[in-house]
Amino acid sequence: MRYPKRNSRGKESSAPELLGEVLSRLFAARGWGRRTERLRLEQAWAQIAGPKVAASTCLGRLQRGVLEVIVGNSILLQELAHFQKRQLLEALQARSPTPVTGLRFRIGAIAAPKDVPMPPVTGGPRGKEGT
Repeated sequence: MRYPKRNSRGKESSAPELLGEVLSRLFAARGWGRRTERLRLEQAWAQIAGPKVAASTCLGRLQRGVLEVIVGNSILLQELAHFQKRQLLEALQARSPTPVTGLRFRIGAIAAPKDVPMPPVTGGPRGKEGT
């Protein structure tokens, strides 16, 4: 026995579904739309902030239009929050696909970039091995 096909509204349908509709439902179900949106937001931040600031920051949550930016040190946090916040927000609003209405900066741990090698660990207080 063969069951009749149903469209997205649960009604029987004999016509094939449009690929765009099927993909749209798939993207929504898997959360891929949010991931690509997040990636675009991170890319926009990296372009706006510049390589040095982007290396010392990472994006946190976006809640009710306010983007949380995690900063690796307090000096940079003060500079961003008090001197560059308005310019960063305006540039982000112009380039970001996601509506951002505000920025909130906080101190946090920033992971080291993957392409930068870590310095070698030396033993002892004077840097000598085996003493």
